[in-house]
Amino acid sequence: MKDNLPLTKLLNRYALGLINKKDLEGHIFKFILDNYQQFHPYGWEKEDYMDYLCWFYPRISRAIENYQDTGASFDAYINSLVRWGSKEYRARETDHHVAEYACWKAKALDDAACHEEEDVYIEQEPVFDSVSNPRQVLVLLLKSYHYMSSDFLDRISPALNIDKEKLRQLVEELRKLRLQREENIRELQERIHSQFYRCIVFEKKLKLAPPNSVRHEKMKRRLDRGRKRLESMRKRLSGMKIGASNRQVAQILESAKGTIDAHLYTVKAKGEKYGDESEVEDTEQ
Repeated sequence: MKDNLPLTKLLNRYALGLINKKDLEGHIFKFILDNYQQFHPYGWEKEDYMDYLCWFYPRISRAIENYQDTGASFDAYINSLVRWGSKEYRARETDHHVAEYACWKAKALDDAACHEEEDVYIEQEPVFDSVSNPRQVLVLLLKSYHYMSSDFLDRISPALNIDKEKLRQLVEELRKLRLQREENIRELQERIHSQFYRCIVFEKKLKLAPPNSVRHEKMKRRLDRGRKRLESMRKRLSGMKIGASNRQVAQILESAKGTIDAHLYTVKAKGEKYGDESEVEDTEQ
């Protein structure tokens, strides 16, 4: 049986100090690469499979650290990660292809219109002279910072009565927080995948255990705890947002969260009011 678990044997050698972590990562990568027929998903060609493995390689290190022997072998654990990772990779590649297609389509439309009379563009976009409530606009901008370009920040800063470097610094702080949240979300997603796999293992063991036996009751308790933990992790993931929260905006502005809430509530009320007026005008027309 051990001969059928080469990765588990490598992990045991690593645990005994016979090989270092880098060597173990290299052996695992080579094993996945050489066993293309065992691991390859979606009928990928070998070139596509190699691209996927290069993307997957950084996860091998985390897999070594996160693996816990709860009944499933290290080989089965790696096999599961490779397959789950391939789904995420395929989804990302699909998003990239869609974005690329949209860009090429937009370029084709631009080329088709090249013979038309060109619009006259000013060399530089004008700065904003003023806004009615700089503080409210600043709060709204920070909530939507991910969609603001550097050029826009430079042009809006005079109207907000804030130095453009200071505004860039505030946005940069929010970007750092976003990167940390994205990393936390990825880690939680991997833990959910592992927990889901453990629940499957518990189900299999429960079916194999004799009814009304001590082992059957033990596996039932472990399965119930595993499912509750999985549900708890999924709820936690659904509540994790990557956008800037009101509390984070208040923190970088050194203001109270209630003040930020009030500013955004006022902006929302104004937007709803203007929206209602526009609907009335359209109806009258």
